[in-house]
Amino acid sequence: MPIRVVFFDALHTIITPRLPIYVQYSQVFAPYLGELSPDAIRVAFKTSLKQIQKEKPAYVIEGGANAWWMEVIKRTALGAGADEKDLLKALPEIVPKLMTRFSSKEGYKTFPEVLKTLERLREMGIKIGVVSNADSRIRSVLDDLNVAPLLDTILLSEEEGIEKPNKEIWVRALSRVGCSSAEAMHVGDDIFDDYQGSLNANLSPILIRRIGAEGEGESKEDGENLEGVTVIQTLLEIPDRITNTP
Repeated sequence: MPIRVVFFDALHTIITPRLPIYVQYSQVFAPYLGELSPDAIRVAFKTSLKQIQKEKPAYVIEGGANAWWMEVIKRTALGAGADEKDLLKALPEIVPKLMTRFSSKEGYKTFPEVLKTLERLREMGIKIGVVSNADSRIRSVLDDLNVAPLLDTILLSEEEGIEKPNKEIWVRALSRVGCSSAEAMHVGDDIFDDYQGSLNANLSPILIRRIGAEGEGESKEDGENLEGVTVIQTLLEIPDRITNTP
């Protein structure tokens, strides 16, 4: 059946941090906490994020996304060697600055081929959506980067109360664009949440694996086995794949 809708993951698929996250955290931390090792921040952020994602999936925490990210920021700073007393004093200023930065193009940019790809899909009459394990700030990011006007729907885990790989999030997405799973494709960088999740929901899954520095933020598993996985290196491949779909 021909593809009528393409859903995209957000982070590391259509948008990416303008500078590495640990660099941006370091810039905000420095006036309050002194010079922490960027590499220590990088490691601590990755560890802290995974912990909180496991403990509180879909931003289900009293205080919502702001409280969720405050805990990530706190654990990241402590893990990177920040003085706890200084950190607790500075958190009320650090958290809003980071939350604001990552709510716009100050913190993010699109990959070079994104707008061209989305515009081409629109010309082909293909519906476009974003399905992302993210909080509501991604809406303002997509708007600021001129992506939102090209989309038919946006589903974010904070707003839906569920997250990928739960197939229910794609059921909702399909309902909102009036398409069946057989008419849908999902593109993302996480082999479990995006690829296996959308495959289990009976969509056509595509895994993105960019070459070079821009691809370093992708969710890659050590020693991942991509045998039998449909992989692309740029979103520009999507229109041709749709054209060639029976």
